Amino acid sequence: MPTTMIRVEQATHKKLRALASRTGETMPQLVAAAVEEFERKLFWEQVSQEFTSLREDPRSWKHELEERAAWDATLSDGLED
Repeated sequence: MPTTMIRVEQATHKKLRALASRTGETMPQLVAAAVEEFERKLFWEQVSQEFTSLREDPRSWKHELEERAAWDATLSDGLED
């Protein structure tokens, strides 16, 4: 897999080295996992912000609840998975 170099502060490098030692993962694996986790965190923060905005608009929130109710009705349609 192609790689590239990034600059990190010495303290961050020291933490990465210690984590690599504790976990048996390589530093690039740890960086990749940290980036994935941060990306996931940002995604869910955005989802939360969007739902907050949706709830603040009574008309849109009513539509959301109606749509949920319509989908919930499909759960009791008697069909198997």
